[in-house]
Amino acid sequence: MFDTMTMTKIGAAVCGALLFFLLGNWAADALYSTEVAEHGEGEVVRGYAVAATESEGDGGGEAVEEVSFTDLLAAADVDKGRKVFNKCKACHKLEDGANATGPTMYAVVGRAVASVDGFGYSDALTGLGGEWGLEELNQWLLSPKAYAPGNKMTFSGLAKDTDRANLIAFLATVGGDGLQLDQAMAPAEPAATEEPATETAEAAAPAATEEPAAEEAAAPAAEQPAAAEPAAAMAMAGDPVAGEKVFKKCKACHKLEDGKNGVGPYLNGVVGREVATAEGFRFSDAMEGLGGVWDNERLDAFLTRPKEFLPGTKMSFSGLRKEADRANVIAYLATFGE
Repeated sequence: MFDTMTMTKIGAAVCGALLFFLLGNWAADALYSTEVAEHGEGEVVRGYAVAATESEGDGGGEAVEEVSFTDLLAAADVDKGRKVFNKCKACHKLEDGANATGPTMYAVVGRAVASVDGFGYSDALTGLGGEWGLEELNQWLLSPKAYAPGNKMTFSGLAKDTDRANLIAFLATVGGDGLQLDQAMAPAEPAATEEPATETAEAAAPAATEEPAAEEAAAPAAEQPAAAEPAAAMAMAGDPVAGEKVFKKCKACHKLEDGKNGVGPYLNGVVGREVATAEGFRFSDAMEGLGGVWDNERLDAFLTRPKEFLPGTKMSFSGLRKEADRANVIAYLATFGE
């Protein structure tokens, strides 16, 4: 028979083991609990986060030449951005409408803030307003808490400018017509998934100094400047109002104001403009060597599959598969003349 002392010892051992387990669990949470990926509303992702400081190179105290974020975006690497997204995918999906701990990242670039259906945003984000443009995303990813104080996302941010530029470039390829998620996530495909439609595709690629959609039309078709009859008919059949909506895929990287370049060249007057002639914009060698004019037919061919039309182009936009979308966006661009 157990005496009282034996029972007391057994009880004490059980209580001690339980206390040790609880203290160990608490210590592990304190040490290894880190941020939620973007827009997370409270769910904790496990892992040990070390805040990266931005020390590029071994310069010690030497001053580093500042590079503008626009230049970083122009030289962004979509494949590297895909790898950076691994930090986000515990809480975010790329499929349209697929919310998780955070809202879907499908077509996030250029999207209105706090606008994903079915996702419960914090008051800080619903009251923020505006759109997720390139600079807005840059500032948000640098420090979510500083950008929108009071938001529930605990992710501390991406300290490296290049990481933010690469990630935004990758996200710009996800969303819209022709998106293939298997291609988007495949390491071999540079960003064959979606990017702003017309001249912006180059934005996400490693040296996106290319003339966007409009200006990057087909190399082979380059030598047929005036074949505008069938194309003109297509443009006439296009709906500029519907084309304005399609253009939302492009506006993250392209401006319509005359002479105002973004990540891609301005598109004011692009219909009928000579290739690679937007003033003040640095085009790729492939674009520079294309020659010819951006007529309707050529724009249509280029927007269908930019990379097949002009091999070597740095534009990562995969193209608009729907003929109606191409006709509509060309009709819309045709309303802007220099």
